Amino acid sequence: MYSVEQVKALVREYPDFPSEGVLFRDIFPIFQDPEAVRSLVAHLVEQIRAQAGTVDAVVGLDARGFLLGPQIAGALGVGFAPVRKRGKLPGRVVQATYAKEYGEDVFEMQEGALAPGMRVVVVDDLLATGGSCRAAEQLVRKLGAHVALDVFVIRLAGLEGHKQLQAPVYALMDC
Repeated sequence: MYSVEQVKALVREYPDFPSEGVLFRDIFPIFQDPEAVRSLVAHLVEQIRAQAGTVDAVVGLDARGFLLGPQIAGALGVGFAPVRKRGKLPGRVVQATYAKEYGEDVFEMQEGALAPGMRVVVVDDLLATGGSCRAAEQLVRKLGAHVALDVFVIRLAGLEGHKQLQAPVYALMDC
C-alpha cells in the first residue's frame, strides 16, 4: 500500500492550463498505478467510515466522480448512483441547475436511484467553487435522501467551495 503522501505526490501540476494563470492539477497519474488507486480508495473509504459512519450509497458526479465512486461503493458494500449532465440518463429524472464559469448547466439523477431516507456520500475529483456539488446535494435531497459527506481528491481552498455545501467536506489534498 502507498502512503497518503505517496499518492499525493503522483498528482501533476500544469501551469497556465487550460488558460494563463491557472494551475491545473492532474489526478490521472494516480490511475496509471493500480497500487496507488487501491491505496487512494482505501484511504477515502477509511475517511468515509470515520466521518460519516454507515452510508447506504455513493453518488458520483459526471465524469471524474465515476472513476472513484463505483470503487468506493464496492469497498463499502453499497450501491452507486451517477449524477449526469442533462440528457444522458434514460427514464424519469430529477434536475438541478448550477452556475458554471460561462453560464449554467443542468445535472440529473434518475428517479428511484436513491430511496428516501438513505444516507449517501457524494464523490468527485475536485472541489472548486462548489456549484456542481451543491447541485448534486440538491438532487439527493429531491430524491428524499441525505448527504452525509462530500468527498474530493483535491479542494481548492482559496475558492471556498465548501461554504456552498450543506454536508461536511473531506478532501485528500487542500491546494
